[in-house]
Order: sequence, then C-alpha cells, then structure tokens
Amino acid sequence: MANDSIKLAVLIDADNAQPSIAEPLLAEVAKYGTAHVKRAYGDWTSTHLKGWKEQLLKQSIQPIQQFGYTSGKNATDSAMIIDAMDLLYSGRFDGFCIVSSDSDFTRLAARIRESGLIVYGFGERKTPDPFVAACDKFVYTDILDPKPDEERPLKPRTAALLKQDTELVNLLRNAVDAASDDDGWAGLGGVGSIITKQRPNFDARSYGYNKLSELITATTLFDVERRSPGDGRPKVIYIRNKKTRKNEPSEQA
Repeated sequence: MANDSIKLAVLIDADNAQPSIAEPLLAEVAKYGTAHVKRAYGDWTSTHLKGWKEQLLKQSIQPIQQFGYTSGKNATDSAMIIDAMDLLYSGRFDGFCIVSSDSDFTRLAARIRESGLIVYGFGERKTPDPFVAACDKFVYTDILDPKPDEERPLKPRTAALLKQDTELVNLLRNAVDAASDDDGWAGLGGVGSIITKQRPNFDARSYGYNKLSELITATTLFDVERRSPGDGRPKVIYIRNKKTRKNEPSEQA
C-alpha cells in the first residue's frame, strides 16, 4: 500500500526509455509514494524523441533539454546525474525512481542509498545486473502493461512449471523460513521484504501473477492462511512451508 507521505523524485532517461511506458510507470510509482518531481531528460530537438511530447503533457512530466555536445558521449546521463545529486542534497525527498536501462546510473543509485534514501529502478530486461543490484527494488518495464489480463503476454505459470524453477522455489522457501515464527508461519509482508532485499528485480508479475500471495499459492508448496487481527482491520496473510507441517510431531490422543 502506498504511503502518500513518501516524497519521490522520478528521473527518466528519455533517450533510453519508450514513451508508451509513461502512464503505467507513474501508476507503479504511485504504489510507493508521491512523485513530487517528474523529469525526463533528452535532446528534444531530436526527431527520435518526438513520441514523448504527448506523454510529457498528459502526465505533467517536465522535459529537461540536453544537447549532445560530442558524438558518442551521452550528455543526457551526466545532466540527469547532476540533477539527482542536487535533489539529494536538498533533503526534500525520501527516495528516487531512476528510469533507464543504462549501467551508467549504477554508482548514482548506490550513492543515493548510501545517504539512506530508497531507490526504485525501472528498465528493460537488458539492464545490466550491477544497476539492478544497486537499487532497493527494480521493476522491468515490460510487465508495466496497461492491457487487460487476457491480453497480457505473460500468462500465469502452472504449478508444475513453478515447481521446476529451482531458483524460485529456493528463494520463496528460504524467505519464508527466515521470516517465520517458532511454528513455521511467516507474515507475507516480511517474506516480501526479504525477497526484495535478496533479489531487487523479483516481481510476481514476471511469472504471470499480480501479487506475491497469488504466486505463492499457485506453487502449491505452502500453506496459506488469512487471519483477522480484529478491530476491523484487513486480514493478514500468513504462509508456512508444507514441509514444516509434515515435520511436526503428531498430536497425542
């Protein structure tokens, strides 16, 4: 659930991102906080950025002009990094959203995190691993698809396919174990937090599921309970590895 009090700065490398992602991107950003700054960087005199104009106006994104001074050098990256540092030193923000698939922003993400702020990265699947790892959370833009569920390219994987994904199974089981109490039950929030810390680019939508709880349930490897904390508050999801249940001593009659 988004916290409206969290102030975010959204910086978009327009030379390295498609205009079609603008609307779903900002919808995703809204899950994490409020975008108080929305800027897109590029050489707006260039014809290859003309598709951005409509989105800049529609989404109220401020275009920042940056001419390419020298062939082969990316002046846009430099301008974006300088602005990011200025915004960081202003002390007005709780986090940054860096939209690019360029590894040049790896050190920037690390530096922002060193100051205690959160960094959300957004980019294509080709994004180099160092930049992904430098972010607190990284979202691949291909899953930010505004189409209806039935038209989306990523269909839900079956339980059989999910179980065959050893890396996924180990990641989920280890996270549940790490967040569990003495009875083996773990709150979904704690599990999700551990997973993100281990793999910033993890997203249930990459497996065809909108939520982590749906993905975990689909594996059929875990017990899932929805418990009411009372006082009219929403139910909380708890998860337990089915292996834990099998290892429990049987109750005596």
